[in-house]
Amino acid sequence: METENKDRILPGGFNVTQELKKLPASPGVYIMHDVNDTIIYVGKAVNLNNRVRSYFRANIGRGPKIDKMVSLIRRFEYIVTDSELEALVLENNLIKEHAPKYNTMLRDDKTYPYIKVTLGEPYPRITFSRLMKKDKAKYFGPYTSADSVRTTIELINKLYGLRDCNRKLPQDIGKERPCLNYHIGKCCGPCIKDKESQEQYAIRINKAIDFLSGNYAPVLKDLKRKMEEAAEVMNFEEAAGIRDLLESVSNIAQKQKIDDMNGEDKDIVALAMDERDAVVQVFFVRGGRMVGREHYYMKNVENETEESILTSFIKQFYAGTPFIPREIMISAECEEKEIIEEWLSKKRGSKVILRLPKIGQKEKLVELAANNARIVLTQDKEKMKREEGRTIGAVRELENILGMEGLDRMESYDISNISGYENVASMVVYEKGKPKRSDYRKFKIKTVVGPDDYASMREVLTRRFEHGIREREEKKTDGHFDRFPDIILMDGGRGQVNIALEVLDSLGLTIPVCGMVKDDKHRTRGLYFNNVEIPIDKDTEAFKLLTRVQDEVHRFAIEYHRSLRTKEQVHSVLDDIPGIGPKRRRELMMAFTSLDDIRTADIETLVEKGKLPRRAAESLYTFFHKD
Repeated sequence: METENKDRILPGGFNVTQELKKLPASPGVYIMHDVNDTIIYVGKAVNLNNRVRSYFRANIGRGPKIDKMVSLIRRFEYIVTDSELEALVLENNLIKEHAPKYNTMLRDDKTYPYIKVTLGEPYPRITFSRLMKKDKAKYFGPYTSADSVRTTIELINKLYGLRDCNRKLPQDIGKERPCLNYHIGKCCGPCIKDKESQEQYAIRINKAIDFLSGNYAPVLKDLKRKMEEAAEVMNFEEAAGIRDLLESVSNIAQKQKIDDMNGEDKDIVALAMDERDAVVQVFFVRGGRMVGREHYYMKNVENETEESILTSFIKQFYAGTPFIPREIMISAECEEKEIIEEWLSKKRGSKVILRLPKIGQKEKLVELAANNARIVLTQDKEKMKREEGRTIGAVRELENILGMEGLDRMESYDISNISGYENVASMVVYEKGKPKRSDYRKFKIKTVVGPDDYASMREVLTRRFEHGIREREEKKTDGHFDRFPDIILMDGGRGQVNIALEVLDSLGLTIPVCGMVKDDKHRTRGLYFNNVEIPIDKDTEAFKLLTRVQDEVHRFAIEYHRSLRTKEQVHSVLDDIPGIGPKRRRELMMAFTSLDDIRTADIETLVEKGKLPRRAAESLYTFFHKD
């Protein structure tokens, strides 16, 4: 519960009290993270301040599920939107992308109505749709009200004289009499021979598309004029009808920016800056849906222009990211635009466009990203600087301790086994002091029987770097192992370091290896680097970073084992022996205390104690004594 005089600090250092003070009273989406930085809940709010704050008040009957979720929260973040509808659709996208544990209801696309323009037809129609398909049609939406969508379709058809029938044109032109809509002036009559050419009809459709794209001003102005004219001549019934149309146009104008109807991949990059600092906000749109965002703190920006800062960010960011979208929308002009587009196109393998939108929905999406960047700049500046100290600052400290430069990517490994029957290994990756979970990898040990950590580590490192060498030779751009670390952090001292160096030397690789030396209580007391043990101050950010790396690589290995046990996928060396199936393996594991006991047993013992048929016992004995 919040108190006035004392800040509430969550495990991990997140200051709830201070972060709640920064929440804006605006619509948006909030995102809850657990201790592993996994997203556990995504929600929307009309007022972020009120909604998020409610989670950290005393229990007021929220129910055990929400109470459990709240107990797991270690930090939260939020994205501001311009309307509750935008928050609703963004919430839906993020839930689909991250599948948070505590989100129980996933909204389906059919919940949201769209307006469909059937551009694949010679005489297109404007129709209502619950689904957005990959066809020749153009889609607008999603919208908040199905009734408003239907009213708007009726309005557009009336304004521009468009058909709403199912006749196949031009094949059916002149075959039937025109319908009632033509006679009451609601349709231009394209079904009548020589009445409306495709070119003339296309002009009407283009005006309707312009209207749906957000250019409401001409129609609103015309409707207001007609309403005033009707009122002046006392035709109040007609004026009321036009007033209702105006209201429908206003409702439909609350269009959605979060979903892009082209269904393409793109990034939206927007900058906010003041005299000393700058923040770049990146929205990630994948398959036409905004699925996430990141913000980046820029330093050394004094006396720099918005254009130069944005240019520097684009060059640095896309030099390191594995995926480059076809379109990057930006909030300011980019210096060296042509050469950067050429460079990005070469990296992607197809055309990449840097676009500065100035009108329409794309401009509004960039504006939304810029608004979120401004919020981060004004409210999260100190937090970001602290975070930079924990990450980039910690890496710089480690560089000073080791006398190195350029430590961007770090890899660490751990070996774990289940009672000697299963050896597995984990590989975690940190870049710029932060975990890069997309590059984490798991290994099942194939050549080592029993708990031999050194031999298992040799196998894992050999497999990892041989695979990486092959990917480099094949010039794979989407490989899992082609990026090599700037340093390898071994969870141990001289022995572990020497194993790693031997593997690297055998493969012709030169990568620094640093060991984390333990004391008698298995706590890191120093670093082993270049045959020297280096003491390290436990109060430094570098030490805290190394501790986080150790904890993470252990957690990842243990998690892997837990998943194997849960799924009953534990594989034993016994499974590779002819005649030993799952049932006999279980009986052997119950009869003998360890794999070594099975290995050293003679045939008679295996038959009597292990209750194996003689042929199976001979097969097992031969397997372990074949050398």
